[in-house]
Amino acid sequence: MTKHLETNKNLNSAAKELRRNMTPEERHLWYDFLKDYPVQFNRQKVIGEYIADFYCKKANLVIEIDGAQHFEHENAEYDRKRTDYLKSAGIEVIRFLNKDIKYNFTNTCKYIDKIIKERISGE
Repeated sequence: MTKHLETNKNLNSAAKELRRNMTPEERHLWYDFLKDYPVQFNRQKVIGEYIADFYCKKANLVIEIDGAQHFEHENAEYDRKRTDYLKSAGIEVIRFLNKDIKYNFTNTCKYIDKIIKERISGE
């Protein structure tokens, strides 16, 4: 069960901009897998005080695609706080590196599919 999170409407324009300017890896995952997935996903979804790369409400799942900047201390700490915040609301967060999308796309998609099916069947 997902706890209701008050959405920060001030982030809507930033989320819209991020949708327009997706990274190549986000674009690949969206257009080649998530866009037509049988369970609905939203991209660059505002959840509370954060913007998630991809969000599936039915599975209470966020998918994040991380580039090299996510390994810098400040960004890693921000990611940890965001993950903790989302988990406190009952939302699972899974992360992939850009290289997972570039070089291991099929297995990445299989893993996402497996997680979604597990989370939905556990309802």
